[in-house]
Amino acid sequence: MWKKLYEVLSRLLALTQKVERHDKEILGLQQEVKNLTAVVQRLVYEIQRISDRETHERDKMQLQLENQLVRFERRLPPAVKDEDNNETN
Repeated sequence: MWKKLYEVLSRLLALTQKVERHDKEILGLQQEVKNLTAVVQRLVYEIQRISDRETHERDKMQLQLENQLVRFERRLPPAVKDEDNNETN
């Protein structure tokens, strides 16, 4: 009987130690998850900033192209209608 009681108590002690060790590991893992969450949030923020910057760059390039087209069109002579061409021939 004493032997069984000793075995039960030793198993209980071993289980208690395992539970304490697991609790510490869980706390460490929770901290790692918090750190990873913060890193992911920063990455999402940076990706959004890059996306916004690229959108602004595309818009700026489009406006520059439109501006160049307008300047080019101003240099062209005015279009002559076909009716004017037929009368001069």
